[in-house]
Amino acid sequence: MNRSLVLAAWIAGLSACARPTLTELLTRATWVDLTYAFDSTTIYWPTAKPFRLEVVSAQRTPAGYYYAANNFAAAEHGGTHLDSPVHFAEGKHTTDQLPLAQLVGPAFVIDVTRQAQADRDYRIVRADLEAWERAHARIPERAIVLFRTGWGSRWPDRARYLGTTKTGPAAVPELHFPGIRPDAARWLVRRGVHAVGIDTPSIDYGQSSTFDTHQTLLAADVPAFENVAHLSALPATGAFVIALPMLIRGGSGGPLRIVAEWEVVRGTTLIPKFRIPNSAFRIDQAGSPFLITSSMTSPNRSISATVV
Repeated sequence: MNRSLVLAAWIAGLSACARPTLTELLTRATWVDLTYAFDSTTIYWPTAKPFRLEVVSAQRTPAGYYYAANNFAAAEHGGTHLDSPVHFAEGKHTTDQLPLAQLVGPAFVIDVTRQAQADRDYRIVRADLEAWERAHARIPERAIVLFRTGWGSRWPDRARYLGTTKTGPAAVPELHFPGIRPDAARWLVRRGVHAVGIDTPSIDYGQSSTFDTHQTLLAADVPAFENVAHLSALPATGAFVIALPMLIRGGSGGPLRIVAEWEVVRGTTLIPKFRIPNSAFRIDQAGSPFLITSSMTSPNRSISATVV
């Protein structure tokens, strides 16, 4: 057989076996939406102004084309939302100052549903995190830690989700839902996690009056995601999360669109089960509308990928 034909066939075979690019994988990815829609049923802190949508136009114009537009207004802290560090820590990052790298990355989902079912005021403790690590993997620096209490099954029933249907200051003493104890928050800060999320109204439990967990995490410039939806759809490890808030300049928080993908990541060597001693993740915007660079190292290999 002609050598040229053999070489061509060999190259074609290699091409057929080539691993798809990350861009191709993400194009085919299935994403999980971890965000509740904003509407008249959206749950806000009892003292906050609720979401309001004012219809400006929803009709066909005299020129013959259809035109729809609305005004909306709401407090920063309601529905699926971000708590920026400045929310409880003077001088720390506002919403627009948060590095993008803190809002994207590998997710580690801690399930405390059993404990929360037994105690609506349950507070996640350091021992819960240590037990999770023994069962799964070490939580590394730059991780996004998401706590699943099962409270999402109560949304949007205010009585079951908040513990009360009252609004205003009178409602605050009647709040009952799980949260995170300060000792667990301090543990997460020492680990150098990038962000912490939970499927309840607050990272502090409902009966808190001093919000110590907020004070601990936010003082360390660790943002929080609250009222995160559909955490039951994510595995304990292997998911990749993107959590982008409305970019409010000087904001103490804001509405959050948070999504996750895990089938693509699990099926590639981009993040191999997250059992990697050292990892780094950063996002640059110079020279590209959206440039993500990820690099990871282990004793035996170094992995990097760039998405434009």
